[in-house]
This record gives sequence, structure tokens and C-alpha cells, in this order.
Amino acid sequence: MSASPNRTPNRTFTATTASAQANRAWFVVDATDKPLGRIASEVAKVLRGKHKPTFTTNIDTGDFVIVVNAGKVKLTGSKLDTKFYNRHSGIPGGFKSESYRHLMARKPTFALEKAIKGMLPKGVLGREMALKLKVYATPDHPHAAQKPTALEIK
Repeated sequence: MSASPNRTPNRTFTATTASAQANRAWFVVDATDKPLGRIASEVAKVLRGKHKPTFTTNIDTGDFVIVVNAGKVKLTGSKLDTKFYNRHSGIPGGFKSESYRHLMARKPTFALEKAIKGMLPKGVLGREMALKLKVYATPDHPHAAQKPTALEIK
């Protein structure tokens, strides 16, 4: 069966690296009193580009995201004391554990960065997407020249 000569077949759109980089926007998110997981999932979606009709799984089609007031993010329930950040140095006895209450006091941006990066793809593509994330503990950021638009998270 051949296609009609007057009709072009439907083609699936696939983004290229050049077309994806040309259409990058900047968004700013205020994390004050918003749940950590809700912010992380919405920001990861924008970093991946899943909000765009040109989303392609193997190309970085996402936008830049600036998160301000990361130190005021909210953890629901008793997670500040019962949720722990664990790490291991690789040597015997090198296990260290820290509650999120101490982690947020010591490094207020780290918990949000870790949550967002955990929701991105693993490998080279995910690391490229993570470079477009800018997280600040205060409401000030040096990206005013990019004219970011506010991204509302419910």
C-alpha cells in the first residue's frame, strides 16, 4: 500500500541539540514554605523539558530554573528529625549520618539540590540538566539580566 501522492505522511518531531538550546527560558521559583518534594518534582520537570511540546527523551530540551529562599523550604511531619542524609567515605568506619534539621542549618541549599538531582536522569544527560539549576538560600540572585519569569508551584 502506498501513500496518497497529495498527502504527506505524519512525521514524529525530534528535537536537535541546536534547536533545544535556542529555545531556553529562565524561570524563578520561590521556595518559601513549600514542601521539598513538590518543589523538586516540578523543577525537575522543567529542567527536563517535559512541559514543552518539543520534549525529546535523549536531548536536553529543558529550561533554566532559579530557586530562591531554599533555606525556608518546608519538610512535612517530623521529617526534620527522622529523615537523615547518609554518606560514606569508602574507608572502614567512614559512615556519617546527619539529620535534615542540622543539614538545613549547615547547608540550606544542599537538601533541595539533592532532591532535584535525584529526580533527573542518571548519566551525562542528567548532569547536563543539573547544570541549568541555580539554587540560592536567600531571595537575592545574580541572574536578573536573564529576565526570569515566575514559575508558580501550588
